[in-house]
Amino acid sequence: MFGRAPKKSDSTKYYEILGVPKNATPDELKKAYRKAAIKNHPDKGGDPEKFKELAQAYEVLNDPEKRDIYDQYGEDALKEGMGGGGHSHNPFDIFEQFFNPSAFGGGSSSRFRRQQQGEDVVQTMKVSLEDMYNGTTKKLSLSRNILCPRCKGKGSKSGASSHCNGCQGSGIKITTRQIGLGMIQQMQHACSECRGTGEVISQKDKCPQCKAKKISQEKKVLEVHVEKGMKNGQKIVFQGQADEAPDTVTGDIVIVLQEKEHARFKRKFDDLYVDHKLSLTEALCGFQFVLTHLDGRQLLIKSNPGEVIKPDQYKAINDEGMPHHERPFMKGRLYVHFNVEFPNSLPLELSQGLEKILPGNPRKQVTDMEVDECEETTLHDINMEEEMRRKQQQRNQQAYDEDDDEDEEPRVQCAQQ
Repeated sequence: MFGRAPKKSDSTKYYEILGVPKNATPDELKKAYRKAAIKNHPDKGGDPEKFKELAQAYEVLNDPEKRDIYDQYGEDALKEGMGGGGHSHNPFDIFEQFFNPSAFGGGSSSRFRRQQQGEDVVQTMKVSLEDMYNGTTKKLSLSRNILCPRCKGKGSKSGASSHCNGCQGSGIKITTRQIGLGMIQQMQHACSECRGTGEVISQKDKCPQCKAKKISQEKKVLEVHVEKGMKNGQKIVFQGQADEAPDTVTGDIVIVLQEKEHARFKRKFDDLYVDHKLSLTEALCGFQFVLTHLDGRQLLIKSNPGEVIKPDQYKAINDEGMPHHERPFMKGRLYVHFNVEFPNSLPLELSQGLEKILPGNPRKQVTDMEVDECEETTLHDINMEEEMRRKQQQRNQQAYDEDDDEDEEPRVQCAQQ
């Protein structure tokens, strides 16, 4: 066909225009084009040139033959005529294939039938606080519909089908009835002969595997990566992994994390809270105890010499809270809430001195061997009301910043004649 191999040129431009990697699947290409085309539609104040570039990029990459040529030789090879790429369709025609099938005769041609958006599948997954602190990978097994692998979703052995005569290939029927003098009501419903598909397949040509249903079931195992610092209610999305169906853009599988209640720790945003009971002796004379953290480390928590702990007092340990999501090297605080248990009564012999009222040394509750295996921690004095006020200000600022960065998709309304 060519006397010499065509000169290679840039083969990344179209992928960059759509904002997808070079290994993007057809579903990913469709989603990227749909989102960008809505945003840049001229009727909504978008850039006409950008809208045209998007259509041209999608037209090439959506065609397997043209995409292969483009990947090997770049845009110049298409302009020279390889794969018939020299001609581009009207960008508005390509846009209409997604959003306005009536532009092609009300959907009577299956080649231009609008692809519907498949539904997303939402599932909850219970995870422990340890999982969110350390990160983990969990496997989720599920069943889903896929296009029949034998007939590739055509429903027939030959891959061919014919238009339904009952609805003329539109998939719908319109019935009329008179509801009053000079008044007629029209009702639209799915064609019963083709079940709304607009196609019929002969009995002899039906796919033996799916019986012309075009879909079959498969077992799928998803590896759900729970990252350090993820929160309750956070979503993990598997794009294009939901049920498949003919003429349908496959939806997503959305995993919603559900945090289990922990026996010892409580979480508030990126901070951890733990309650600890002290006897009156420990509150007045000092204490030390071992706290097993969510990653199994043993933390030695002790009071300062001569320090008195008051009832309902909080102490904070820096960098021992939850990891920040996507910044796991940064952590929140661990707050220890002290509850002091007072005795129900005191000895009458107050003259015998405080030592008889509060006997024993609570420091001896932890052996020297246990101390050697622990990590030293430092407790900081805090004002809890000021601490909560500061945290709230940080969250308000973060929410304000996220609102500024949010990029909403504009809705496109077709121009009326």
